[in-house]
Amino acid sequence: MRRGSGFGKVILFGEHFVVHGVPGIVSAIDSTADAEVRRTGKGITIKDRRKGAKCYAEEKKLQQLESIERILEAMEIDPKTVSLNISLGGNLPGFSGLGASAASSVAIARAIAGEFGKDLSDERINEIAYEAEKAYAGTPSGIDNTAATYGGLLWFRKNMEEGPNTIERISIRRPVEIIIGNTGIVANTKEMVAGVATRKKSNPRKYDPLFKNAEDLAFSGRKALEEFDMMQVGTLMNENHRLLQEIGVSCKELDFLVNLARKEGSFGAKVTGGGGGGCMTALTPTKKLQDKVAKAIEDAGFEVLRTKIGVEKI
Repeated sequence: MRRGSGFGKVILFGEHFVVHGVPGIVSAIDSTADAEVRRTGKGITIKDRRKGAKCYAEEKKLQQLESIERILEAMEIDPKTVSLNISLGGNLPGFSGLGASAASSVAIARAIAGEFGKDLSDERINEIAYEAEKAYAGTPSGIDNTAATYGGLLWFRKNMEEGPNTIERISIRRPVEIIIGNTGIVANTKEMVAGVATRKKSNPRKYDPLFKNAEDLAFSGRKALEEFDMMQVGTLMNENHRLLQEIGVSCKELDFLVNLARKEGSFGAKVTGGGGGGCMTALTPTKKLQDKVAKAIEDAGFEVLRTKIGVEKI
């Protein structure tokens, strides 16, 4: 039996826009998906013990099986010839928007590599996890699996031509407290990504300026993070949420949680992930503010994850 782990993530700037080559900023959080893999004689079986994963796992079951087949094929292992018992755990909840699929893909890839005696670099694990993400996102940007593999705070830009994506580390003074609020709605990332692409193609007059604004926000957000100006980071996150509303990926539950977090004093709040449900995030530097905002969301009947951005080690 071998084990592997992958970070959960939060996107601070660039959801959906990164799919089309706009830069984004993503951070690993201090929560991981952990996988144990053992070769057996009973086909591929998956036991998902992650918190909040029951509904998520049921909705994503076929995609999860496809992702595992893609992992095996990327490692040049024929899925039809192997039998694996895969157990998923860790402290990363199975919520849409936390990069749960990417984190589990990285964890499973690392565990399978270990079980089959393959010594793979982080770069190769990242490539394999990207292939696995195609089962969940159709045409993924690569931002989720990159954060899940490497950790830390990252500047990411998808290469729309041939060649590698741009991945650069962003340094901040210390990890910063955030909260992630879960709407309880399991989002279909494939549908959300495809919907944005369709609307962008059919209405460039509206969408082209929005995508340019998103690019400007990403550069401004990087500058604010490097200067550790959290008030400015929050202001820019609020503007990013407005852009996500404009491209049609928010929903009334997400907007409710975003507005509640702002009312309770968060520096900024926005959708994180594919939208259409899933999660939002709020910037809450200091444990006191984090607890205040989290309690307000919990009192409203929603689940909350208290975590930090800028975490670099599993």
